[in-house]
Amino acid sequence: MHAFGPAPACALSVLLLLVALWRVGSTEVHSLQGSWRLSNGNGSLVLGGDVPGCVHTALLRHGLIQDPYYRFNDLAYAWISLDNWTYSRDFKTPFDIRTWQKVSLVFDGVDTVAQIVVNNVTVGRTDNMFNRYSFDITNVIKEVNAIHVNFVSAVWYAAEQSKNHQAYKVPPECPPPVQKGQCHVNFIRKAAAPETWWPRGHGNQTGYNMTTTFIAEGGCKIEKHSKVYFRTVELVEEPIPGSPGLSFYFRINGLPIFMKGSNWIPADSFQDRVTSKRLRILLQSAADANMNMLRVWGGGIYEQDEFYEICNELGIMIWQDFMFAVALYPTDHSFLDSVRAEITHQVKRLKSHPSIILWSGNNENEAAIAYNWFSIPSAKKSVYADDYVTLYVKNIREMVLAEDETRPFITSSPTNGLESAKEGWLAHAPYDTHFGDNHYYNYVSDCWDWTTFPRTRFASEYGFQSWPSFSALSQVSSEEDWFYTSNFSLHRQHHANGNDQMLHQAGLHFNLPQEGDPLKNFKQSIYLTQIMQAQCIKSQTEFYRRSQSEIINGEGRTMGALYWQLNDIWQAPSWASLEYGGKWKMLHYFAQRFFAPLLPVAYEDKDALYIYGISDLHADYELTLRVSLHDWGLTEPVCTLAKEGVLIKGGAAVPIYKEPISDLLKQCGNCTRQSCVVTFSLEGEEELSSPSNYHFLSSLKDAVGLKNPQLLASVTQEGDQFQIILEATAIAPFVWLDAGNIPGRFSDNGFLLTEKRRVILFYPWETTSAKELEKSLSLTSLTDIS
Repeated sequence: MHAFGPAPACALSVLLLLVALWRVGSTEVHSLQGSWRLSNGNGSLVLGGDVPGCVHTALLRHGLIQDPYYRFNDLAYAWISLDNWTYSRDFKTPFDIRTWQKVSLVFDGVDTVAQIVVNNVTVGRTDNMFNRYSFDITNVIKEVNAIHVNFVSAVWYAAEQSKNHQAYKVPPECPPPVQKGQCHVNFIRKAAAPETWWPRGHGNQTGYNMTTTFIAEGGCKIEKHSKVYFRTVELVEEPIPGSPGLSFYFRINGLPIFMKGSNWIPADSFQDRVTSKRLRILLQSAADANMNMLRVWGGGIYEQDEFYEICNELGIMIWQDFMFAVALYPTDHSFLDSVRAEITHQVKRLKSHPSIILWSGNNENEAAIAYNWFSIPSAKKSVYADDYVTLYVKNIREMVLAEDETRPFITSSPTNGLESAKEGWLAHAPYDTHFGDNHYYNYVSDCWDWTTFPRTRFASEYGFQSWPSFSALSQVSSEEDWFYTSNFSLHRQHHANGNDQMLHQAGLHFNLPQEGDPLKNFKQSIYLTQIMQAQCIKSQTEFYRRSQSEIINGEGRTMGALYWQLNDIWQAPSWASLEYGGKWKMLHYFAQRFFAPLLPVAYEDKDALYIYGISDLHADYELTLRVSLHDWGLTEPVCTLAKEGVLIKGGAAVPIYKEPISDLLKQCGNCTRQSCVVTFSLEGEEELSSPSNYHFLSSLKDAVGLKNPQLLASVTQEGDQFQIILEATAIAPFVWLDAGNIPGRFSDNGFLLTEKRRVILFYPWETTSAKELEKSLSLTSLTDIS
């Protein structure tokens, strides 16, 4: 419906404007935005609808329709544009009406043809969505009021207007068939359906080319070419039934979206080395791992324009910190003048990018004051609190809102959001899981234990370290450095006790290397830290994803998981999933799976196995859940259980399977916790199948029956990519393919190999040959650790 768009009735903005004539300039403005009732023409549908908001998005949010953009749904839902719709609500007058001479009801955009009724009196009509309407309701308003905005179908209205215009035809009556639009668009003042920009995985990243022409005196003409996008963003902080606190999630174009991604730091200490190619590799790698959001960390830089342009193109949303991090700052005039110039420049430069959906004042500075990270004496704490409010609220916040009203702003991350504002912008406990976003790091507790993770509203930072590949380290080190406790290894580690913490966490579930050869020991330690990091982040991310639809003991409704961190600034141990230069660590391959749009995840509680079905899709589907048990010593499943007709709800996480572990093992012959592993997947049509997932029933260091899989690989070139046929004689955990110094990525890696033969693709980033790749290729699995 390109002529009128998918939403026939969008109450874009409604304001109650109060004007007193007895005193010059005495004006009050009260907003009627928020929750309204929405009903169709015959009253058969009545539901909640937000203002600003649209009929389609309201119906979608209530599960009454599926994604209007999916397949042929624009045709299936044509009835919505042909019906009449009413937005209504009651409201109390927020002042003494006897003291005011004039009261106006002001609409900033009504889409499109509507009758405005207040207290059963028609106060006005609209027929142009581009106009601002003001209606005098002085003689109508009461202490308690009822307002109805009755929308008429724009399709029928335009047809009627065309029919009434009999003097002559106004072409075209209808658009060309290929455009699939409505007729008589020229008889109504309504936006033609520019397509909206959607985040990755939720729709197209449509943009429009725009040319602006400046004509100076004397006829000099300057043209500027730019890209224009249409999208809306809301940060929703509202009460949750059954829970104290407030929600914290994003609605894009009216659709609640679970944010999947990571945190971005500068790609190099020397910015002139950050080329377009490197930016493209890093950001494409984020997109290829099913990420839809990156948080630009406040301790780095405001990225170059090309960074945001690529994000626009790929559908990667940006949480943009301002560059203040883990420090207190002065508020003298010269400093504030400098900051104001910085904020004005950066917001003006960046606000045209649809990928940026949030401005954030700083990284962790609210928490730093609340938890006294800098050991400030109690008597002086108020000084720093005042400085905080002066800088982030009275200056940065005010300047951002003056320059850009299209995006939400939060003062800090983590923050309690509206609750922080309520407490004077400095919450006493900004890590409260009932509000806002959370940062969480725990290097001591067992990361396989999901009960250690906070059931937060939004996880904006969490992570574990790992070492980068030996091929990356060898470029900046010499042979004398190649062991885990070398001076180089200690020098390269910039996190206190980081090297020990990695081995501690790995040692909880894996046998640590005991090789006599220091180089072999070092390489095996690198491999183990990457397994540990990937498995830890997998456990935590899957916990957050399955927590999105439930409240347990007042906590939950988690709507974002951004692990720390995406990329690296040099070759060193760090939290990154992409090495310096872009090579994928094991974690990044895991992210590709644990951020999949359709995913089953498992966990244990009280000796029972639970599986949740998680979906980012916009519609519900009935799929088959397939659960298999594999004996470590065999190459075929011991048994497979299929559960058909499993309802997977769109945009939700729901429990779909529960079985006591003892019962599951009994069904599968001689399986024990130590001798078997569980795999599971959701199966439907090809595009609706999930990645295969797994659940370990014991620590891998206790596994019984693991054998050397005798991995072999053959490489052939197919166009611009390479096919690798992988063969094995036994089940192999954490199979790792490494191409050495050949830049590129594999289609999958770090996986649990349960079949005898598997095909993997390699996508090179530079020209190479099958012979060179085969020569550089190495294969490792957990049984190689000795």
